[in-house]
Amino acid sequence: TWIQTHLLPQLQQTHQEITHLLHGLNGGYVPSGPAGAPTRNRPEVLPTGRNFYSVDIRAIPTESAWDVGRKAAEVLVEDYVQTHGEYPKTLGLSVWGTATMRTGGDDIAEALALMGVRPVWDGPSRRVVDFEILPLSLLGRPRVDVTLRISGFFRDAFANLIDLFDQAVAAIAALDETAEQNPLAAQTSTETQFWQQQGLDLQQAETRSRYRIFGSKPGAYGAGLQGLIEAQNWTTDADLARAYINWSSYAYTRQAEGRSAPAAFEQRLGQMQIVLHNQDNREHDLLDSDDYYQFQGGLTAAVRVTQGKNPQVYFGDHAVPENPQVRSLEAEIARVYRSRVVNPKWIAGVMRHGYKGAFEMAATVDYLFAYDATAHCVEDYMYQGVAEAYLLDTKVQAFVLAKNPWALRDMAERLVEAHQRGLWQQPQGNTLDQLRAIAHQAEATIESA
Repeated sequence: TWIQTHLLPQLQQTHQEITHLLHGLNGGYVPSGPAGAPTRNRPEVLPTGRNFYSVDIRAIPTESAWDVGRKAAEVLVEDYVQTHGEYPKTLGLSVWGTATMRTGGDDIAEALALMGVRPVWDGPSRRVVDFEILPLSLLGRPRVDVTLRISGFFRDAFANLIDLFDQAVAAIAALDETAEQNPLAAQTSTETQFWQQQGLDLQQAETRSRYRIFGSKPGAYGAGLQGLIEAQNWTTDADLARAYINWSSYAYTRQAEGRSAPAAFEQRLGQMQIVLHNQDNREHDLLDSDDYYQFQGGLTAAVRVTQGKNPQVYFGDHAVPENPQVRSLEAEIARVYRSRVVNPKWIAGVMRHGYKGAFEMAATVDYLFAYDATAHCVEDYMYQGVAEAYLLDTKVQAFVLAKNPWALRDMAERLVEAHQRGLWQQPQGNTLDQLRAIAHQAEATIESA
């Protein structure tokens, strides 16, 4: 009854997106509504097309987000122990402002839980007023040294969470616990001595050794990889890693707003065992946006170049808050590949959208390639499958050529580039020759238009 009388009518009002957009551009009033994801048990965000308002930043992480983050932390630690036979010591987590708004702080809650820190909420307001350090006896495992790579929007919107996490790091670093149980404290002690030897005084050395929040330069956004990938302006992993480090090595603390600290950031990269990125809903996937490969792929490439080996790369699936899951990045890429990328239903769906549908196909190819370039997570059969589904299928090829020949050319050239760079090692038969011919055909169509 609720679906019939409430949910479905609201879904059917999505045409208001265009109506209210045009009304707003004309100087009219756009009604307001809450932010969030409908699939995260937030049906009140419907209908779409409203001026969404955010959350009370002082109430983040919420108690429900803490419950999700705590569970997610335990799932991740358990998976790592089963795979590697030991507890994880260090982890890098990307934290986005948009996801924080949707979930109430799943990511920051998981980071705190991994370190063994629990927020304290004020009774009436349910705002976060403090934190408490969980004793090891209650935690039941060693603490994890967590480094955050925050987005530009998170930096701008959630300064209070930067303060909270930085205070938690300082408190954990001050604990008198063994190196096995508290790798963060052990590492900060070692690095304090190192920075003193480099000429810093004790206070400066301690501050630098506790840097655990990094992001782009104040006023800048992104991770610096999109331009390199699009322009093919890179040669080796080191080029990608250098760009990511240059964009991401600004430290944020209670006292410092974006202090350039590339040496400290590279120390974090040199210790990092796990790279984690979470997704809070199933309304999109990690091949729908360039931000995923820039943040997770870029961090993976930076760790690989710094250490000479790939870290353990995890994808956290928080779409069902009661049951957060964690999978390897390779497993998630394969999941998205089979469920959407080469799914005939999805292809048929985007073909209803003409130019934009062809663009979405080309963007998917770009993001698949970029994830492989940065994180080395795509198998040969995926490239072959995309080539056959998007370019070698006569019906799809004719659609893209007619509606968006630029997309056809770009997809063919990107797949050829994947082979040239050694990412797609063994194409089947004469696939590459066919792709080159398709690229030439598309180019001819573009020039004759």
